[in-house]
Amino acid sequence: MHSTHSTLSSLVERALTGNQRPLEFYLRDQSRLPGPRANLELVDDVSDLFAELVKEQPDKVRSLLNYFISDDYKKVVSNTPAEFVVLSGVVAFGACAAALPKWRSEVFELLDQFASSTCWRVRQGVERAFQRLLIAAPQETINYLAIMAARGNYYQQRASIAAIAEPSLLFSSETQQAGLSILTIILERLHSAPAFDRKREDFRVLRQTLGYAVSVITAAAPERGFALMRTCATWGDTDVVWILRENLKKKRLARFVEYTAELSELLA
Repeated sequence: MHSTHSTLSSLVERALTGNQRPLEFYLRDQSRLPGPRANLELVDDVSDLFAELVKEQPDKVRSLLNYFISDDYKKVVSNTPAEFVVLSGVVAFGACAAALPKWRSEVFELLDQFASSTCWRVRQGVERAFQRLLIAAPQETINYLAIMAARGNYYQQRASIAAIAEPSLLFSSETQQAGLSILTIILERLHSAPAFDRKREDFRVLRQTLGYAVSVITAAAPERGFALMRTCATWGDTDVVWILRENLKKKRLARFVEYTAELSELLA
C-alpha cells in the first residue's frame, strides 16, 4: 500500500511538471477495465492527492485535470481504460473544489455537464464528486443539487438524487430535509413525464436510481419519507408504482413494519 502511494505521488508530481503520460498510463493500467468493477480505490487516492496539492498549485492541477477529462468530449467508450481516466478527473475536480472554495462554482457547472455523459462510470464519478462537496460545503452543494433536480434533464436529476442518497451523508436534519425536497421534486417531474419520454434510456436510468434512492432517504427520515411514498402511491403512475415496490424490497426498510404494511396495501 505504501509503495503504491509512493509510486502514485511520484507520478502526480511528474505530471504537474508537464509529463502527464506516465500518470495516464498508470491509471489506464490499474483501472481494472474492461471488467465488472473499476478501481475506485485508486480514483479516491488520486483525488486525495490532488486535493492536497491544489491550494499551492491550482493552475497546474487545473491544467492536468482538464487533460484527464478532455477525452469525454471525444465520446470515450464505456468500460475502457480511457473511461477510467475521465472518471478519475471528474472525481478529482470535486475533491479539489471541496478543498478550494473559489473553484466550486466552476466545478458545479462542470459536474452538471458530465452528469449527462454517455458513460455510466463517468456519471458515477459525478455522484462521487458531489458527495465530496456535500461533506465540505453542504448548503452550497445542496442548493446546486436542488437546481439540477428542478431544471435538469433526466441524467442531471439522477445525479442530484444519487449524490445525496448516501446513508453516511444523511445524519443531519438539514441534509435529510434537503434529500426529501430533492426527491419530491424529481418524483413529481417523473410523474408528469410524457409517455414518449418514458421509453428513453435517460428516463430508464433515472427510474432505476430512484428504485433504491427513495428507500435510502426514507430510512433516514422515515415519518416524512413514508408520507411522501404514500402520496406517490395515490398517483396511479405505473413507473412510480414500480419505484415504490422496488424500494419496499430493500432491507433498510424492513424494520418499519407498520409503514411498509400500509404502503403495500395502497399498492395492492
